[in-house]
Amino acid sequence: MIQRVQSIWLLLATLTLICLLFLPLLTKTVDNIEYRIYTTSLHQHVKVGTAEGIKTEISIVPMALNIAAALFCFASIFLFRNRSMQKKVILVAILIIIALSVLCGINTQQLPGGMAGISPEPGTFLPLIAIIFSMLAISGIKKDEQLLKSADRLR
Repeated sequence: MIQRVQSIWLLLATLTLICLLFLPLLTKTVDNIEYRIYTTSLHQHVKVGTAEGIKTEISIVPMALNIAAALFCFASIFLFRNRSMQKKVILVAILIIIALSVLCGINTQQLPGGMAGISPEPGTFLPLIAIIFSMLAISGIKKDEQLLKSADRLR
């Protein structure tokens, strides 16, 4: 039921998490090597003179968490008939997004030089935006529940 406001918030959260798969979270340059952290992988761009090389390390766990959070947000759109289950699924998605953020932070600390000299990229703020959209969806679900309770009192 896409005409409900919480369905739109959940769709926006899903799209935000899908964008997170393709946008870099952070970049850092150490000794002519540029490190880019994605939820799917770690890219190393080596620049020596005019030669340039790219090395990619695939990160399965963050990628799986990202995809799982997007699927939970998308699946919760279709649970509109069971509002309590919909809220639980959204809360699980929020927990997965938080775990993904923590895991990406741990991966960032393992870069040479640690956290010093890191430049945030557009993907840095997408998990927070997805959590905000999810919380707005939960707020919409609560408003629906209150509306139904008030309608039941009138009967």
